[in-house]
Amino acid sequence: MTDILALIGRSQPLFTDDIASHEARLSQAVSHSRFLVLGGAGSIGQAVCKEIFRRQPEKLHVVDISENNLVELVRDIRSGLGYINGDFQTFALDIGSVEFDAFYAADGQYDYVLNLSALKHVRSEKDPYTLMRMIEVNILNTDKTIRLAKQHGCKKYFCVSTDKAANPVNMMGASKRIMELFLQHHSTELCISTARFANVAFSDGSLLHGFNQRLEKQQPIAAPNDIKRYFVTPQESGELCLMSCIFGDNGDIFFPKLSEKLHLITFADIALKYLQQRGYSAVVCDNEQQAREQVQPLSKANKWPCVFGSSDTTGEKDFEEFFTADERLDMQRFAQLGIVKNLPQAQPDILQHFVQRIAALKQAKQWTKADLVELFQQMLPQFGHKETGRYLDSKM
Repeated sequence: MTDILALIGRSQPLFTDDIASHEARLSQAVSHSRFLVLGGAGSIGQAVCKEIFRRQPEKLHVVDISENNLVELVRDIRSGLGYINGDFQTFALDIGSVEFDAFYAADGQYDYVLNLSALKHVRSEKDPYTLMRMIEVNILNTDKTIRLAKQHGCKKYFCVSTDKAANPVNMMGASKRIMELFLQHHSTELCISTARFANVAFSDGSLLHGFNQRLEKQQPIAAPNDIKRYFVTPQESGELCLMSCIFGDNGDIFFPKLSEKLHLITFADIALKYLQQRGYSAVVCDNEQQAREQVQPLSKANKWPCVFGSSDTTGEKDFEEFFTADERLDMQRFAQLGIVKNLPQAQPDILQHFVQRIAALKQAKQWTKADLVELFQQMLPQFGHKETGRYLDSKM
């Protein structure tokens, strides 16, 4: 079992004090409430579902497009947490589909709707078609599900954002920042909160999750040695989302406080620690081909080939930040959680322009990445898109 905290440079969980001091109110709120979790079978979604489940909700319905991940979520919960008296069900549905519309119309009785669905990879902007799907998932589906929540009398809507939404340099971060504009607009009629946080260690599709895959498949490990990032554990991501959902005021964006407990660390440093935990010493190779050729002979000697290098891919942010200079903060309410305080803002004209422009492009079935970048820059005048012409899919 990998010791995640040790790998990311910490010895203690982040939110222990905040959870402990608010546990009674948290459990009381959850045990008397009905929850719908969208995108609940992803890494963050599963963590959130388990935090809700362990506190005995009246209802927990989980929607996700991945049938296999939903199966694993149920197996994980049954094996680790058991059963509750409340209504726990999963549904393999696409949020953008008519089947989802029928599902929501048939019930729709939820106190809290949590949206964890997202296209989260910077690499998803490499082509205009995946980029359009990112817009559909991150922005338009959010707008759709908020409208449904309002129609059915939901008490609170939570939607996860990202640290990359603060001064974004890539389309993924910018899509989440535009999503936040939609949240602010709808918060004039429904209580909405969100969260920005760092990389979730070993989340599906992440570089650290890839380390497990590389060892299992007898392949070398590759990682950048010039990029430093903050990490939270999967459980911490679930705790942060639930705290924001239950305790966030309208417009609040929760984030982990930057302190000595939340260490910056390079992916290369994590790779070295990871291999050591797994019983291997790292051998740094000069190139990818050499690394591929060395897996078999090195692994027999409890060594593992690695390729470390600098990052030059599109949208890679030089540093991480959870808030901008012009955002108002509350750093006193919680020990390890900070809050960006946003007032509800109605921005119907600019948001309608965005929706109409996207609809026109989709109807024409023809658009370029440049079309979408231009639209994003209209929405976010300060958006400094970092384009290098290189993408992660061209690397090992």
